[in-house]
Amino acid sequence: MHTRKIQLSGRTRRSTWLLALFLLAMPRLHAQSIPPNIVIIVADDMGWGDVGFHGSEIRTPHLDGLAREGVVLNRYYVSPICSPTRAGLMTGRLPERYGLRENVIAPWLNFGVDTAAEFLPRMLAAAGYRNRAAIGKWHLGHSKRKYLPLRRGFTHFYGHYNGAIDYFTHKREGELDWHNDWETAYDTGYSTDLISDEAVKCINRYKDEGPFFLYIAYNAPHGPLQAKAAALAQYGFDPSKPVFGNGKTEGEGSRGHGNTRRQTYAAMVSTMDEGIGRVLNALDRAGIAENTLVLFQSDNGAPREGGLNKPLRGFKFQEWEGGVRVPAVIRWPGGLKGGRVSEQVMGYIDIAPTLRQVAGIKTQPAQPYDGISVLESLAKGKPVARSFYLGNGTLIRHGWKLVAAKMADKSGTGTPQLFAIGTDPYEQRDLSAQHPDIVKSMLAEVRQYEAIVPAEKVPPYSQGRKTFRAPRNWNITE
Repeated sequence: MHTRKIQLSGRTRRSTWLLALFLLAMPRLHAQSIPPNIVIIVADDMGWGDVGFHGSEIRTPHLDGLAREGVVLNRYYVSPICSPTRAGLMTGRLPERYGLRENVIAPWLNFGVDTAAEFLPRMLAAAGYRNRAAIGKWHLGHSKRKYLPLRRGFTHFYGHYNGAIDYFTHKREGELDWHNDWETAYDTGYSTDLISDEAVKCINRYKDEGPFFLYIAYNAPHGPLQAKAAALAQYGFDPSKPVFGNGKTEGEGSRGHGNTRRQTYAAMVSTMDEGIGRVLNALDRAGIAENTLVLFQSDNGAPREGGLNKPLRGFKFQEWEGGVRVPAVIRWPGGLKGGRVSEQVMGYIDIAPTLRQVAGIKTQPAQPYDGISVLESLAKGKPVARSFYLGNGTLIRHGWKLVAAKMADKSGTGTPQLFAIGTDPYEQRDLSAQHPDIVKSMLAEVRQYEAIVPAEKVPPYSQGRKTFRAPRNWNITE
């Protein structure tokens, strides 16, 4: 066989060279013709200062690696509590539209997110995502089957319906809350490990069956603060010294306590990080990491005990940065250039519209999104100015953050505070007196959000608590 050497003219060589440069410069997202696998990993009550890539003393080598390889989302916002964030993540809409901003769905409440809402798995099913699994904590309604994952578009569920289960017994309100699809699961072990195990199983099961969607919602490091002995040992646990709370816990059982709350919390985070490492390794071993989009985020900032949000101000339940700005990373080697930090203001309500674009879905959503697709911004590295409503009268717009009077002043009768949040992320200097026109304009926008009236609103947290009896094994039959 003879090989003919092709000679190119100078003009042709220059044209070929320029074409190659053009193709290399194109945003990587356009090179994907097959929709990526999507893995969303959510931590529970994990603070800004609880990951190594933010300088924490807690060991999170796998999350740190994800941050090095992916895009660190430095301005990622959520709701300051759990259920509202999960509702917005699943729907791309503000939790106000579902009556879910100031409260979570407690075990005794007969409430769930409006079944007319289009959840992520239902949206992705239309794009050919055959396998769509929810693993871990649900917390979006459990009193009726219509609120549960298998009725919201997921093809598989493994985990618990409620928040704050015991990590070892998997119980809430005295009953086992652990499920495999519709069946009660009697698997034994630490819940964080069981969630990681199931996620790895799903990757191995789905890897050859087209694009898949995994929603991995850890209950760690939310209370009750309980850790494995081996994990506690990493943080200097001394069995000869008293454990916090005299051995008692907020949940059931008394196992898994360190000498301090921070020690226990750190051990819980490291165990979750190990599990995330196994998930990432499973993607590598399956040969599908290149075209798998992995998003990691916390659902809100850390509470006052255990976790840390420093140097950000505030805690869980508050709209100060420490309550609503959380550690987040996105990695998609085949679609986004990694190894960088994005300053794009974005958050939980942007995930559905962004994934809609990632999956190539051309139709409009069943209900208009409040979030926006940030795919182009992430691909090009150019932040887009936008408004982001944080609830409770608090708004980010362009480089400003307006904090409502009821947050800034405990009496609620004072004036709102204004911060140049891009240059003052720790909310130290109130500039409302210097910029009354900006305050007035932002308050007008806030009133539009406050005018949202949901069809139904979650009841007060304690309503029905005294007389409530959990169903046997949290088996929901209706």
